[in-house]
Formats: sequence, C-alpha cells, structure tokens
Amino acid sequence: MTATVREGRADVTPVNLRLPGIVLGVGLGGFVDGILLHQLLQWHHMLTSTNTDNIGVKYYSPHTVSGLEMNTVWDGIFHVVCWLSVLTGLALLYSRVTRDRRRVWTSPALWGWILVGWGLFNVVEGIIDHQILGIHHVHGGPHQIWWDVGFLLLGVVLVAAGYLVQRTAKPQTPSATRPPHPGPVG
Repeated sequence: MTATVREGRADVTPVNLRLPGIVLGVGLGGFVDGILLHQLLQWHHMLTSTNTDNIGVKYYSPHTVSGLEMNTVWDGIFHVVCWLSVLTGLALLYSRVTRDRRRVWTSPALWGWILVGWGLFNVVEGIIDHQILGIHHVHGGPHQIWWDVGFLLLGVVLVAAGYLVQRTAKPQTPSATRPPHPGPVG
C-alpha cells in the first residue's frame, strides 16, 4: 500500500470565529451583568423597575421576601439564557476547530468577537430592558438614566474595541502551522 498525503489545501476556508465569538460574548456579558449587578452589587434584578415599566408587568419589590423571591426566579431564568448562549458558543467553536486549538483560543479574532458579543449584549439589553420595557435599570434611583447611558456606552465601546481587536488577527486556516497530515499508511 502507498502512503497518501493531503495536498493543496487551497480549498480550505479560514476558520470563521465570528459567530462562536459573538454568541460566547453575549452569554459571558450576560453573566457579568447578572453576577455583578444583580447579585453582588444588587443594583437591580430582572423586575425591579416594573413599577414604572412600559409594558404593565406586575411590580415585585426587591425589599420584600416574596418580591425578592420573584426577582430571583427571573434572575435565574436570565442566567439560564446566558448559560445556553455560552454552551451554544462553545459548541459552535468546537465544531469549527479540529486542529490547532491553542492557536484558536489565543487568537485575537476569537477574543475580539467575544468583546463584540459582550457589547451587543449591553446594547440590546440596555435598549430593550432598560429603555423600551423599563423593567429594570442598571442602578435605579434619581440618576438612573446616567447609569443606563453608561451601560449603553460601555456596550458601544466593547463592540468597537472588539471589532478592532479581531482585525489584528491573522487569518486562520487549519493547515497554517502544521505540515500536511499524512494519510493512512499501508
């Protein structure tokens, strides 16, 4: 039998990290929001501003046991969505990576797209939940608009920084750093 070597590889398309990076960033950004702002700092929960919302959701005061329980349930649902986003992003990433995993995980393309996803999370969540629905704010109170604007601006900065970071990445191809893989030997 003869050994065969994969040749040419000109038909290999670059590993596209955009979708897995963005999906991972959305989930990770949601976790930062949920863990830092909802749980550790307790600036808001998922339904803490429903007394002034725009869609008529029942108000659950976070200062009563029953209200805090309901807000905690909705925070948990929010974290489930974040968790599913991270799992989906990891699955998408794994499906695209068959070789050179270390190179992919250290790639500015992946981390840039993760930042873009995180920024998109801030912008979408900030517009929908904070402004359109009004179900909660970053830090409720007399200056809540400035916290909300800061959250949105952070999202825009993350999208821009992530986009610039991913542009510094070299194109990735499965055969870029390794010699051709020998085929089955006799």
